[in-house]
Amino acid sequence: MSFRKRKSAEAIKEAKKSLYFAKLRNVPTSPRKMRLIVDMIRGVEVSRALGILHFSNKTGALKVEKLLRSAISNWEQKNERKAEDGELYVSQVYVDAAPMLKRLRTAPQGRGYRIRKRSNHVTIYVDSKNNNNTEA
Repeated sequence: MSFRKRKSAEAIKEAKKSLYFAKLRNVPTSPRKMRLIVDMIRGVEVSRALGILHFSNKTGALKVEKLLRSAISNWEQKNERKAEDGELYVSQVYVDAAPMLKRLRTAPQGRGYRIRKRSNHVTIYVDSKNNNNTEA
């Protein structure tokens, strides 16, 4: 690895130390369905977001709830203390498309219809309200 690449990689790594996030990759639901779930918790306090996800009827809500718990755990581990009630909020959440599985369904008269089985990547960023107020 060249000096410039190594230096920029170290800068990116140093910047990520102050971010608290969790990623869930290759979730076998379409990104459009997952965005509906994720939009419910964007910018919401963590305890309230967990409640929203726990009582949601959507299938992907369970996976997002587990991911949010992982992001909270990452925050606690990096700060070496427990998260207090009302301290954390979901700062950013986004859903990206993952590779599609392309399948064929047999159709009449020797034809085949393409089926696209979509999947996605979900990333949740958690931040404390105290950090946000001091920077602004």
